[in-house]
Amino acid sequence: MSEELTSLGVKAIRDGVAAGDFTAREVAESFNTAVADAAALNAFIVTTPDHALAAADATDAKRAKGEELGAMAGVPIGMKDLFATHGVQTTAASHILEGFKPQYESTVSQNLWDAGAGMLGKLNLDQFAMGSSNETSYFGNVSSPWRKAGSNAAMSPGGSSGGSSSAVAARIAPAATGTDTGGSIRQPAAFTGICGIKPTYGRCSRWGVVAFASSLDQAGPMARSVEDCAIMLGAMAGFDPKDATSLQMDVPDWEGALNADLKGKRVGIPKEYRMEGTSEAILESWEQGKAWLKDAGAQIVDISLPHTKYALPAYYIIAPAEASSNLARYDGVRYGLRELPENAGLQDMYAETREAGFGDEVKRRVLIGTYVLSAGFYDAYYNQAQKVRALVARDFEQAWAHCDVILAPTTPTPSFPLGSLNEDPLTMYLNDVFAVPASLAGLPAMSVPATMTEDGLPLGLQLVGKAFDEQSVLDAGLAIQQRSGFDHAPEKWW
Repeated sequence: MSEELTSLGVKAIRDGVAAGDFTAREVAESFNTAVADAAALNAFIVTTPDHALAAADATDAKRAKGEELGAMAGVPIGMKDLFATHGVQTTAASHILEGFKPQYESTVSQNLWDAGAGMLGKLNLDQFAMGSSNETSYFGNVSSPWRKAGSNAAMSPGGSSGGSSSAVAARIAPAATGTDTGGSIRQPAAFTGICGIKPTYGRCSRWGVVAFASSLDQAGPMARSVEDCAIMLGAMAGFDPKDATSLQMDVPDWEGALNADLKGKRVGIPKEYRMEGTSEAILESWEQGKAWLKDAGAQIVDISLPHTKYALPAYYIIAPAEASSNLARYDGVRYGLRELPENAGLQDMYAETREAGFGDEVKRRVLIGTYVLSAGFYDAYYNQAQKVRALVARDFEQAWAHCDVILAPTTPTPSFPLGSLNEDPLTMYLNDVFAVPASLAGLPAMSVPATMTEDGLPLGLQLVGKAFDEQSVLDAGLAIQQRSGFDHAPEKWW
């Protein structure tokens, strides 16, 4: 029974519990066992089996009384360790926050618990969400459940939400939360053959989420199907007066409105996304995606996003600048790690605490950010990058005159072996080249699994929509999902 249950997604679990096919407790027990058996993936930093069981028992009790069940009732999920969880260690995968147990709950996680979800544990990630391979965590690398055919090399699950993507792809969690600053939901989803959507900036509250780059960070769901993402996003989203950037808008019924018939829709193909160095398999997958959407009734149109090539450099100025401001709070004074050498002054304590508490990638980005914000360079770098950001957003605005949704690759390459790009941070940064423009413009964007490479690795396609129009993105994703018939699962080695 337990393997049957762990093969189910959000909708199947929720509907099965509601129909009495099985209890929420049985589901939670099955996933708790799967999590415990999958330690080799290193997807979880902390496991919370009791939380999952308590939420399950509450759902079963509600059902027994005939009370109405929430949208996520009976579904145990993984929580990226960037979301503050009351009384449960929250570290952002860093040493500087090791042992920190918040006395409050993030808005997104509270929304999910209110909808009936339970927590299997806190998922590993790149430290402070900085990374594209899940190799910068203080708690060790996360391994993808996928392997290349004929190879035992550990593959990257993508980053920063690598623990989330690995857990969902390995069937040890039916769904997980992720955060996306410049592709950190979409790129890992593409690497592991699952779905992940970054909603419009402001749809999901950032309150209680450890900040990386405040004008870019956005929470979103990661699951194995478009329907499951629609259900979970509906539970996560909503206005939050505690977050100044939260959208004061009703949450649509994305699940109820799902429709894979794209008649009358125009799908834009940006010519600038045909970039040098993009894998041939990805270009073929993109062509296949066009054919699928055409088959669903959509009209395929060519569009231009002329400032695309400047998006990545602008992102790697803006995001580190915001990170250097946000991470200044980790000083050893108020919470988290404190390194206090003998006879040390205040400045020594700051320096020693940050030296010990931050990893190399975090230090690299803080240094870049502090540099571009410094008096002599603020205008030359940061202000220029913000102007480029406005141009990237304007490109999308102009494109919407010609199309309703945009189809592009999610990543330039399939997953790569862990350790293979560590000496080359620039190539690592290039992994986000297709994901970053939508982040800079604050638009909803989703990665949907599409095809497989010859050596057995999944490839994803990306859909980008107008602000507040998650529905068109989900609908186009559903059209691809129905036509790709993607049901590949990694062979169990862990």
